[in-house]
Amino acid sequence: RAAPRRAPPPTSLAMSDIMEKIASIELEMSRTQKNKATAAHLGSLKAKLAKLRRDLIEPSSKGGPKGEGFDVTKTGDCRVGLVGFPSVGKSTLLTELTGTDSEVAAYEFTTLTCIPGVIHYNDAKIQLLDLPGIIEGASEGKGRGRQVIAVAKSSDLILMVLDATKSEAANSTYAHKEILTRELEAVGLRLNQTPPRVYVKPKHSGGVQVNNVVSGGLTKMSESTILKILAEYKIHHCELLFREDVTVDQFIDVLEGNRKYVRCLYVYNKVDALTIEEVDSLSRRPDSVCISCHMKLGMDHLLRRTWNDMGLVRVYTKKTGQKPDFDEPVVLADHRGGCTVKHFCDQIHNTLSRGLKYAQVWGVSAKHMGQRVGLKHALSDEDVVQVVKDDGAVDKEELKGRFSTTKKNDPARIADRVKKAKLKT
Repeated sequence: RAAPRRAPPPTSLAMSDIMEKIASIELEMSRTQKNKATAAHLGSLKAKLAKLRRDLIEPSSKGGPKGEGFDVTKTGDCRVGLVGFPSVGKSTLLTELTGTDSEVAAYEFTTLTCIPGVIHYNDAKIQLLDLPGIIEGASEGKGRGRQVIAVAKSSDLILMVLDATKSEAANSTYAHKEILTRELEAVGLRLNQTPPRVYVKPKHSGGVQVNNVVSGGLTKMSESTILKILAEYKIHHCELLFREDVTVDQFIDVLEGNRKYVRCLYVYNKVDALTIEEVDSLSRRPDSVCISCHMKLGMDHLLRRTWNDMGLVRVYTKKTGQKPDFDEPVVLADHRGGCTVKHFCDQIHNTLSRGLKYAQVWGVSAKHMGQRVGLKHALSDEDVVQVVKDDGAVDKEELKGRFSTTKKNDPARIADRVKKAKLKT
């Protein structure tokens, strides 16, 4: 007896259904006129679109095989990802900056997997990832685009490598920068943006309360639009506080809660093929760097801009009665937790901050040499810190055990105690 044929995995059907729904919503949005009367309807359509794209990025794990990703171990003090179209010079840039051998050829899609390298700069180790080139439609899975963008999401900084000969400065019809930005934003990456200052507190009852502390009120979004978007997410009772005037897309990003805000540098390669006027117009654009991997131009400037945009803080350690250790600094950053003494102690050992008596700081952040500070003191770049532990301090975590005097299982209120059932006689 022949074995019955297996049905196709449900994920492929779900993908096609989601893509059809996304196309129909985008068609409806393109046909709808933009004015005050249709603002609420367009807002609800954008919310539906964001929910469908979330399902497209994070499909259900119940059916279908798992996709093959790039297994790259995170090493060093921070991670930088190279993103761009095929044959723009990403592999050559990795070889020039790190010395790692990456295959280079005259045809597209030479790099088929993620190749890591390490940059040693200012006593810090920066991991640089050469990712395969992505094409239009990468957010939908074309050309292993999802795996590439997933690695880019884990980066602290993105270097978007662009071909200067195909840029607007060279009077080209290519719009590589806009296409890449659109593909990255479709999967939840926000380049060179800050999280919107909107406070959302869900409640069990009371309806929706909208408050704002913006001078002049909310001008980019009406209250009816806000209520329609909340209804699309099935939020009927909450408290909203707007600390800035945000757009509909920014408000949807707050409700989604899975957006990542990453710094991005636009690196224009092959500028040796342009005129001086074209290079000058490219270099004056915000967050842009002009280089030439073939002639090795602008590499030092690129490293300086990369270092400044990551905002790394190097802190050197010092033992009592000894000279500071200037070989291996402890590297901190605001986007990776914070730059206080507590974060410094936690990076050395997770129990060091519990028994801290005080810390002595030498550097820019100290008011005088060897200032005694606590855990909340903010550190600056190239500070020297000496940690002094309290020998008589008792760790409260170690006291929790079988002989604890406080009863942890008892309820806090008498009304919450469960009454025992009566004995049967």
